[in-house]
Parts: sequence; C-alpha cells; structure tokens
Amino acid sequence: MTSPATVTPGPGPDPAGLLRRWGAAGELPRQTGAAPKQPTAAAPYPVAGADPAPYPAAVTHVERLPVRPGATAPWPDWVPAELRDVLTARGVRQPWRHQAYAAELAHSGRHVIVATGTGSGKSLAYLLPALASLLADPRATVLYLAPTKALAADQLRAVADLGLDGVRPACYDGDTPQPERAWIRQHARFVLTNPDMLHRGILPRHGAWSNFLRRLTYVIVDECHSYRGVFGSHVAHVLRRLRRQTERYQRVRPGAGSGGRPTLGPGARPGTGSGTPVFILASATSGEPARAGSQLTGLPVEPVTEDSAPRGAVTFALWEPPLLPGARADTDDLTPVRRSALRESADLLADAVAAGVRTLAFVRSRRGAEVVASSARRALDEVAPGLGNRVAAYRAGFLAEERRALERALTAGELLGLASTNALELGVDLVGLDAVLICGYPGTRASLWQQAGRAGRAGREALAVLIARDDPLDTYLVHHPEAVFGRPVEATVLDPTNPYVLGPQLCCAAAEGALTSADVELFGGVSVKQTLDDLVAAGLLRRRPTGWYWTAAGRPEVDLRGEGGTPVDVVETSTGRLLGTVDPGSSHFLIHPGAVYLHQGVSYVVDDLDLDGACALVHAEEPDWSTHAREVTSLSVAAVREYRDAGPVGLFVGDVDVTSQVVSYQRRRIGSGEVLDTRPLDLPARQLRTVAVWFTVSPAALAAAGVEPADVSGALHAAEHAAIGLLPLIATCDRWDIGGLSTAAHADTEAPTVFVYDGHPGGAGFAERAYQAARTWLGATRDLIAACGCETGCPSCVQSPKCGNGNNPLGKADAVRVLDVVLASLPESAD
Repeated sequence: MTSPATVTPGPGPDPAGLLRRWGAAGELPRQTGAAPKQPTAAAPYPVAGADPAPYPAAVTHVERLPVRPGATAPWPDWVPAELRDVLTARGVRQPWRHQAYAAELAHSGRHVIVATGTGSGKSLAYLLPALASLLADPRATVLYLAPTKALAADQLRAVADLGLDGVRPACYDGDTPQPERAWIRQHARFVLTNPDMLHRGILPRHGAWSNFLRRLTYVIVDECHSYRGVFGSHVAHVLRRLRRQTERYQRVRPGAGSGGRPTLGPGARPGTGSGTPVFILASATSGEPARAGSQLTGLPVEPVTEDSAPRGAVTFALWEPPLLPGARADTDDLTPVRRSALRESADLLADAVAAGVRTLAFVRSRRGAEVVASSARRALDEVAPGLGNRVAAYRAGFLAEERRALERALTAGELLGLASTNALELGVDLVGLDAVLICGYPGTRASLWQQAGRAGRAGREALAVLIARDDPLDTYLVHHPEAVFGRPVEATVLDPTNPYVLGPQLCCAAAEGALTSADVELFGGVSVKQTLDDLVAAGLLRRRPTGWYWTAAGRPEVDLRGEGGTPVDVVETSTGRLLGTVDPGSSHFLIHPGAVYLHQGVSYVVDDLDLDGACALVHAEEPDWSTHAREVTSLSVAAVREYRDAGPVGLFVGDVDVTSQVVSYQRRRIGSGEVLDTRPLDLPARQLRTVAVWFTVSPAALAAAGVEPADVSGALHAAEHAAIGLLPLIATCDRWDIGGLSTAAHADTEAPTVFVYDGHPGGAGFAERAYQAARTWLGATRDLIAACGCETGCPSCVQSPKCGNGNNPLGKADAVRVLDVVLASLPESAD
C-alpha cells in the first residue's frame, strides 16, 4: 500500500550509475574468466547527479522519466476509525487522490476498474471499501481473485498484518491443506483465491459456500489485464457464473438497477441483499480499461485512470547485445552472430549483484530463467565463493514450498538477484528493488511497463533495461524507441463469444444448476441461444420446460488456461522425487524423450514421456549440448468470415484447421550453438480449429515485382516469419501465442499465401486485430526487413526460433518485394 509516508528514497546503490559504469568501462565484463569486480572506496560507482559517463555501445536509447509528486485526498467519512488508525500507524497518513476516488465509487455501489501504474497503491483503493464493509457488518464477506498463487499469498500477508479483528482472511487454492478448507468455507470472511479454484473448487460446490455467497459484498479482481485471450474469455464466464450463484443466494429484489448494478436503499451497503456484489478491478495501465472491465464482468464499469501516486526517477535503457564474429550455428554463412540475450542478461545480473544493486531479471521461458540464474551464480562465485548464493531462479512449475521460500528470501534481502519468468510480473510487493532487467520484449507494452515498475518502489531511483533478443520485434523496438515510449498501452483482447469457450462454460453453469431463459442474456444473448441448441444436439444438455440441464453424472472438464489437460509431472527416475510440472501444451517441446530439462540450476535428461499417464522420467546429467524441438504444420481453410479484394492481393480472416506434430529435435553444443545432430521423435499429432488472417498475392504481380517463381516460397516464408514477429506490436499477444504457414500454392486459396493464426482453440482475437490493422502491421514488417543490416536474413529480421523447416528457404530481399506489392494494393482503409 503506497502512501505519502513511504516515498522518501532510502540509502542504497545508484542503479543509473551502474549503467554509466558499463559505459565508462568500455564494455560489459564478459564471462571469459574475468568476473565482475566489486566497488571499492578508491573506485566507487558514479552517483546520482554526477557527470554521466558514456553509455555502453550496446545502449541504443536512454529514456529518463522524471520524478512525479503525489496528490492526496482526505479520508472518506465512511472509513471506520479502527481501519484509519491502523493504516495511519503504518504510514498511510492520507490516501492518494485516485485511491480515494475509486474507493468512493465502489462504496456507492458502482463497479470500478483502477487502471494506474505499478506501485500506485491500487490495493488500498479496493481494500478501503472491502475492509470497511467487513468491519461495519459482521456477516459481510469479500472475495479476492488473483491470477497467481504468489500474488494471493502476498495480499493475504498484507491483510493479515493489519491485525483487524473479525476480518478472518484466508487463502483457498490448490496449496491449501484439506483440513483447513472446511474451516475457510464456514468461517473466513475475506477469501483469497484464483479463477481456477473458483471454477473448479468453489462454484461446483456452491451449496457448501452458500453462507459466504449470501453475504458477498465485494469481488476484487486483481491484475485483471492478465485475463486476455482464451484465458480471459474463460474467466469472463467464470465471473458470470459467480454472479449467477450470488444472485440465487442473495435473492434479487424486484426493481434492481439495470445492467446488474445494485439499487441501494437509504443506509444500505453494496452487496447486502442486492443480488450483485460490487466488482472492483485493478489493472496495470491499459487501453480502454472500462471496455475491458465490462467484457470481463458483463457489467457497466467506471474507469479510474489518473495516477496521483508519486514516482521516483526512472532511467530506462534499450540494450542490443553486440555482434560477435563467426559463422551462424546452422549455416556456413560468415555473417556475424549477435550475442545471446540470455548471456547478456546473466552478465548484467551478475554485475548488478556484485555492485550491491538489488535486481530482478525477467526472462521469457522457464529454461531461460534457469540459464540466467546459473550463469550469474557461476560468475559471482568467481568473485567470491558463496556470492552466487545471493542469486536464484523463480518460475512456474516449482513446488509450492520452493516458491514460498524464494519469495521470503527476496523480501528479506537474503537474495540480491532473481531470474524470473513473468510469474513475478504481477503485483507481488517486492520492496527495495533497484533495477529490473527485461530479457526480451514481453509481448505487450502493458507487460513491459508492469515489469519495469517492479523496481524503484517507494519513490526510489530505478533502472530498467530492455535487452533485445535476436528477434524481429525486439530489433525493431530498440531501434524505434517511439514505439515504446510516449505511446498508449494496448487494450486487453478477449472474446467471450468464442464457441470453444462459451460451450464448455455453459455446460459448467448447467452442472451447477439448470440454465434458464434469464441466463441467456447473462452469458451473451444471441450467441448463447445457438450454442445451447448445439449442446442439446450433441447430447451434452437436455432441454426441458424449466430450462437446460446437464446430462452427465460428473462435472465437465474445462481447462481455463487452455493448457489441454492435466499438468505433466517431472519425476527423477532414481529417487522418485517430483521435481516440478510442465503444462501439457508445452510438454512436446520441453520434456520429449532426450530433452534437457533444467531445475534450480541442475540439468536433467528426459528418459521417457508418458502422455497418457502425464509423467516424464528424467535422470541427472550435465551434457555439453542443449535440445531444440522441431515441428511440422499443415493448414486448411474451413470458412472465410471477411475479406478485402485488392486486385492482385486478397486479405482474409476466417476459421482454419491446423495440424501440427513435433517430429524431431536438434542437439546443439552449448556455447557455439553448433548443431551436433537431429534425432527423430514419435509423438502424436495435435489438431486445432482456430482463427487466422491471411493474404494472397497473384503470381503475375510477384513476377512483375521481380520475384522469380523458384524464389516465391522463400519470399513468402521470410515475410511470414517477420509478420509473426511483428504482430505483438499491434495485438496483445506474443510470438508464442501465434503460428504461421506460407506456401507458393495453397490448395484452398489456389495462390501464393501467407497465414498467421491464433494458437488457441477457437481463436483469441489476435488474428482479427491483425486483419483490422493490416497496413500498420505489414508496413512495420516490411520496414524492419528492409532496415536490417544482414545480407540474406538473420534472427533479427526473418529467421524464427520456432521454424519447423530449419529456416529454409528464406528470401529476405524478395520478402520486401512481396510486402511492397501487398502494401501498394491494400487501400488505406485496411487499417
């Protein structure tokens, strides 16, 4: 909870000075035997206000965000004296203006979304009305939803530390011991959970939760910007199912307000008998927050976007790793290769920790987080044995006790450096961090600013560094800072009408109680009626005069996160010890037989993958090679939803069927990247019905542009890779959310075609966004390829880390010609 009393910068290292030090040294200390040196009294690091030394050559841009003062507001008169006194004793003398405004809206019965920056104290905005209701009414209850267990546990600590009598907060999630669950259902008044547990553990047993639901006053949806795509669409329906059950238990009075907003009588509090609790949503700064909040809840939502909290100065650097001479790993091309972003991040993390700068490194993958932490530990131990123990990895798939221990160690200062996946991107309060390293663009500007905001809390000076991967989008951004700074963040994209989401969610709702005509509007109106008819025809629901009934004895099996089933356990063969879990969608890539699996810095090799039994057996081994799975894909067009006829060019969006299969993996030598061999795999093919955007170009137009028939495949393939890499620039996705395919003559289009599709059943809204902004998207793609300094194509422009064909063939120059034809033909309205 940010407050005026907690913004005075404390003593500590100057993180911006660390960036200048790297420039003054000429280059970053590399892991070639020369480890980073620690500061001495004779050679201290530069301090704030000193003449800046030159920045490193790797820095392409430095943005300086100035100090911002805060603006407070008086305590609302409805805040109980007990709560005000407790907060004041903890340094919150007055709320920030946006906190007070949001709290007033919620207390008056309006649903609200607080969309302000990281560290702006959104928690106080929702805790004020929630805790006030619990103190004023001894029977009232509050439900808090977080996208991660770590965030819920962090909020539980914050509420429990207030020591308010009668609040009785408790976490109810997959880590909650069974003996505690019955007590929580009967006695807890402030229940903290996640959408998965609400979906699987609370709503199916709503009868056991009837006392809690009957008095439910507020529903807090924290970090709601993370509910996007298929996951967000599922959560939208889970929240509608929650509304449905609370209305049932609270017995809605006739004449309740329109749109689900409660009608409050004199002296009434929101949620007490009105049928609909008040929803308070908290989000990172996002585009169109009111629209996103309404899509998520199905209710009218008031936005609060003015951030009145103070902010310390931030130095934000864009960093491109240097080129290294030598042949590329998979070719004989002597084009220089760029230093790995993982290695660069590991060196920066080690150097920061050696300087006493408390640093969090965000890494895109679980494996990458392990690699960065391990490399940093090795470098630090060369400085001083044991110093490497101040660095650890944090990622999903760890056991609960491992995650909790790491969170405690970071909070207590026992750890100085942490390499984490986006599991720590959300609002866990990491007090005292000085710097954040972001290894690769995280996919959206919203996530970028959320991660950067982890440092510099409580008004401290902060350093954020975006370290570019050898990837088209990263390369584009570090050379186009205007695409990062001074631009609004993206709107959250979700589609509750997705039939692959709506159908299963209606089955879940029917299993919780027969659906009635009144529920049709709640879940989406017209699209619901057709989906209900389809479910009846499929035998999943039965139509009766009183409604639609679930026909099976058991519960519908619905996975909110689209991971395709039960997580796969990773088990050490010799001991039977459970090391962690991997989601089913990633198992073919990460834990196939022969794969190298990293856990807390220890390497294991997979002996066997049992997909039916959801178990992978591994043994400890330290090979000098890494593994990289390769996939083949085919695609057919099922239906065209919309198209634009632009003469020689056609632009389409529609439904497609994608078949993909991991068929082999490469072993590459660690360090050089040399391909040692390619080994076959026998894994099942996977089917996907999804949404794609695609364009076709006539062979005559390509020939006129100078693309020879024999070169068409390479030209389209290169354009496809770059287009996939640049799509996150305009849509709230990342490269791994989408896929693509290109061909010189597709059977369904009968023309040269490039497809880009959503990697989720039924689509996630990304392809539709690409169709709507086609000129911006493809224009940026063309400019990126043309501006890249390589001769024949590289990972910075047209090579892809996901390519199942080994990035062959690729035609960089011809890809520019293809995109020139497309852009010249598409009308200006194609955006």
